Amino acid sequence: MKKIALITGASSGIGKATALKFAHRGYDLILCGRREERLIELKNELSTYVNIETLVFDVRNNAEVNSAINSLPNNWKAIDVLVNNAGNAHGHSSIDTGDIVDWDAMIDGNVKGLLYVSKVVIPQMVDRKSGHIINLSSIAGKQTYENGAVYCASKKAVEAISEGMRLDLTKHGIKITNVAPGAVSTEFSEVRFKGDVKKANSIYEGYEPLLAEDIADVILYAVSAPNRVTIADVTVYAKAQSAPTTIYKNN
Repeated sequence: MKKIALITGASSGIGKATALKFAHRGYDLILCGRREERLIELKNELSTYVNIETLVFDVRNNAEVNSAINSLPNNWKAIDVLVNNAGNAHGHSSIDTGDIVDWDAMIDGNVKGLLYVSKVVIPQMVDRKSGHIINLSSIAGKQTYENGAVYCASKKAVEAISEGMRLDLTKHGIKITNVAPGAVSTEFSEVRFKGDVKKANSIYEGYEPLLAEDIADVILYAVSAPNRVTIADVTVYAKAQSAPTTIYKNN
């Protein structure tokens, strides 16, 4: 029987790369995001391989989350794998000059959004005594860095939620995997720096950053491991990176 995976933030970056990997492994996919045109484009690309459903919603809006996921046909509601990928960094400021709008966006997306989606999906996993939840944390959840206090706090919350999920859900046969990527070349920095492409690109100059597909490979490995195995927590750095803000560049 084919398995079903629901991926949030599937329109770009790690979410899209994960969708591609899962499709080629034969998973039917529920692709979720805010940018409908990108989801449709990805659906058209992958429909040759597997069955695809798309859901357009903002994880920060609990009503949208519930409405969208509950609208799935009954044959799509037995979700085997949930990839909580949606989230982002907004701004790069000292705590005394930070923008509350940015803080709300990070806490609502990275923390509350993950909880909203999980809350809808988990009950059917509990009923079936089976499932796997992948939470995308960050190395920012392992070590706080300057000008990133709230983003780091939001990712530390993801780490705590992953631990809590494992404590609460293992007895129901549900696996929990926390993945903490380092510097990955995606739209992440462009969002953080408010569309300043030059500044965003400078983050990845002088060394080889991780690619979205590198993280997707880790996620695929976690869900493909034998049933007896739980990959609980994975930290992935670029080769040139030894800490969140320590990157050895060839300048």
